[in-house]
Amino acid sequence: MSVLVAIRNLSKIYEHGRQQVRVLHHISLDIQQGDFLVLMGPSGSGKTTLLNLIGGLDSPTEGVIAVSGKRVERMSEAELAQWRAANVGFVFQSYNLLPMLSARKNVELPLLLTKLSANRRRHNAGVALQLVGLAAHMEHKPSELSGGQQQRVAIARAIVSDPALLVCDEPTGDLDRQSADGVMSLLQQLNHVYGKTIIMVTHDAKAAAYARHALYLDKGSIVPRAAFQRA
Repeated sequence: MSVLVAIRNLSKIYEHGRQQVRVLHHISLDIQQGDFLVLMGPSGSGKTTLLNLIGGLDSPTEGVIAVSGKRVERMSEAELAQWRAANVGFVFQSYNLLPMLSARKNVELPLLLTKLSANRRRHNAGVALQLVGLAAHMEHKPSELSGGQQQRVAIARAIVSDPALLVCDEPTGDLDRQSADGVMSLLQQLNHVYGKTIIMVTHDAKAAAYARHALYLDKGSIVPRAAFQRA
């Protein structure tokens, strides 16, 4: 396997008035193409910050982030927006669906940034919804769907542009166990069958069990699993 994400000496410091809060401390790691990596650790350990940096939603204070050989931390805001649209799919704890739009229209939204025709956008959104098992619900609005179904729509939206990388922040956090297992089975299928590289933050050990690997963070640093378990 080749390295999809290469991180070197990555640090993030937030300014709060005169105070500096160091959230990440000199993180270095490689994430292989086709991996399904889960980030675990206590609240405030830096998991979501690391995820946002990899996805280009935030910029590091220092260090290198390369995705498919492209230096993300060097990009301008305009370049980042274009790069994210083409290369990264986002799945969050809250589904972030527009309530007045159908499932299909919600999934089409990322494609509005492309040069695809309206017919092609409609077709691609339909394919994505079929893939997540919602072919019969394409014209349903979010209020007509269960929480698990809404998260599946969000996943369809994340994959509709065929990104190399999926970043997921607590994707099962608002779901009951059955719905959570359904969403995790879908993510696992996207990884095993379709080769999507997935990086996911979760506190849920049962959700984490669907991943191939786990990385443990505490106080902004990568720690061994044994240290995480003792904590």
